[in-house]
This record gives sequence, structure tokens and C-alpha cells, in this order.
Amino acid sequence: MENIEDWRKAGKIAAEALDYGKGLIKKDSSLLEVSDKIEEKIKQLGGKPAFPVQISCDSIAAHYCAEPDDETVFKNQLVSLDVGVHVNGAIGDNALTVDLSGEHADLIKASRDALNNAAKVLQIGIPLNKIGEAIQETIQSFDFSPIKNLSGHGLDLFDIHTKPTVPNFDNGNTEELKKGQVIAIEPFATNGVGMIYEGERANIFALKEKKPVRAPFAREILKHIEDEYKTLPFTTRWLTRKFGQGKTNLALKELLSKEIINKFPPLPEKNKGLVSQAENTFLIGEKVETLTKV
Repeated sequence: MENIEDWRKAGKIAAEALDYGKGLIKKDSSLLEVSDKIEEKIKQLGGKPAFPVQISCDSIAAHYCAEPDDETVFKNQLVSLDVGVHVNGAIGDNALTVDLSGEHADLIKASRDALNNAAKVLQIGIPLNKIGEAIQETIQSFDFSPIKNLSGHGLDLFDIHTKPTVPNFDNGNTEELKKGQVIAIEPFATNGVGMIYEGERANIFALKEKKPVRAPFAREILKHIEDEYKTLPFTTRWLTRKFGQGKTNLALKELLSKEIINKFPPLPEKNKGLVSQAENTFLIGEKVETLTKV
């Protein structure tokens, strides 16, 4: 595999940043400040964010990203922290959950054990549904449900979600893992029904297709997106700090209307069930390598 040292470095930085972020998530701390500190830590360690830090609380499974003026303060939430790092486009993606209430240790253990048990069956040639089976059986052994319409995923250069899709349950997919693939395994456990839906007010976006735009400020921001993020996700908060809120909001509206960018809204659990998440990135070889480790 090419650029293997970039993949290893990205994974190592992602793991260090995740552990650093875990220590910041405390009662009365600010979600916005924690997000900024983790992203700054990634840069200090020699990487760049592969996507904006996501800190999703309670029934939000994923894609909650701090707003530029976010006033969320941690109290007794169940907090899922998802951190991605890239080095020259090679990506490390990992996540964990912190329980600030002290009441949901089993829910956290369900997703973490599911990740660990899935990792044990990884090898060249294993069918994807067998990974999902390991995740499903583990989570259900705690009397929780896996979230079935969220999944792990392949990773490629400047591509955070590519083939294969790694299910969180036995979906019958007998496609086999291949040597050289990089995958993120990402179990979500919930005391809800195990399904999510798309919420509102997305502030995470990614470039979909380059097209001409009329407004000068939209062209300026589009060029910045192409140069700085390429096809990786970015957030409103990053743009407003450089271009201001007014220009950013108008530019994003135009880019969305022309389908130049995609949006990724928060993903709540369908029955408002609490959600825990765990994730690591793996390189599939004769010996499977966990890339997101310190």
C-alpha cells in the first residue's frame, strides 16, 4: 500500500487527539471550546482535521458540530466524541463515548465491546456480514440495539466514506474484505429502536461537484473550500471565522442551491434513545493493523 506511513501517522494523531479530547469533556466545560482545543491539538501534532470534531450528546448519534456561537455546556449528558485526522489525505477516524451522568456504563461498554469483538474477526476474506454479526450479537447481549442505518466504512485518500460499507448488524452481505483496504468500524449502541433520521440545521458540508458560481464572495469561499478541504467535510464555524457570518451564510446558500456541496445534518435516534459510539481505523493485511492507537 502506498503512503503507509501517512496512514499510520494520521491514525496515531487521531488517537492522541481523541484521548486528549476525552480529558476535556467535563461538567461545566464548553462544547465549543472543547471542539476548538481538539482541532488545535491535531494541528500541533502535525495533522489536519479530516472532518470537524463532532460532539454528539444523548440521543444524537452523529454529525453534531459546534456552531460558531454554540452555548452548549456539558452537564449530565452521554457524550460521543468523533475525531478524524488526515496527513496528506490519508485518514485516521476514531470515536469514544463519555458518560457524565455516571448512569450508563453498560451502554458505553456495549459499543466498545462490539468494536473489540469485531476487530477480533477481521482478516482478509471475511464477509462483511460476519463483522456486523459480531457487533449485533455483542450489543444485543447487553439488551441494547445496534443502530442499523449507520455503518462503518472504507477510507481512501481525501475520502472519508467509501466502499466497503461495514454493517452494524448481520445484513447478509457476503462481500469479502480485501488486502490493503483501510476501514473504520463504528458500532453505535442504543436503548432506543436502533434507527436514526436526519435532523435539521446542518452545519457540516463537503464539496460534491465543481460548478461556476456568479457571486464573487461565493467564488472566493468555493476556492477556499477546494484549496483547504478538497472533498473532505468542513463546517460553518471554520468559514465564519475567516469570511464572517453574512458572507458565509449567503455563499453556503448558493453552493447548496447549485448542488455544489452536500450537507450532513445531525442524526437523532428515532425514539430519542440514548446512543453510545466507539470507532477505530484498521489496515487489512496478513496481520490486521489498528491504525488509531497511541
